[in-house]
Amino acid sequence: MTDQPSATPTPHAPAAPPRPPGSARRMFAMTVLVSEVFIVLFASLVAHGLRLADLGLIWGVGGAAMLACAVCAGLLRHRAGYVLGSVVQVLLLAAGFLLPMMFVIGVIFGVLWVASVQLGGRIDVERKQRYAAEVEHFRSQSA
Repeated sequence: MTDQPSATPTPHAPAAPPRPPGSARRMFAMTVLVSEVFIVLFASLVAHGLRLADLGLIWGVGGAAMLACAVCAGLLRHRAGYVLGSVVQVLLLAAGFLLPMMFVIGVIFGVLWVASVQLGGRIDVERKQRYAAEVEHFRSQSA
């Protein structure tokens, strides 16, 4: 056994600086969009099985909606992702004119989208304030 100093910090040594917080709004919005991909897939399968419309129409609308949701989820690092995500919500609601069951999906996910963007934004503001306080505390402990 060798006498080496311990790797654990002493009570007076500051820990590493805090990491910046991730975005709650992006996480919530991405969850809504990815969930929408699966729900639209299942709704398309139901519409196909029940022959609610022409099969080309069902899979055209469903496929376009799934692709749009997936693309928007990938763009959420930018403001354009949120704008396009909002457009997708309106288009899903409008798809109800072609496939009536899409009205229900459009309304449900529209409400979830608005809630995720608004609540996620509030959480992000609170996280930024806490992060600023943690950084200030870290700097005061380091000095």
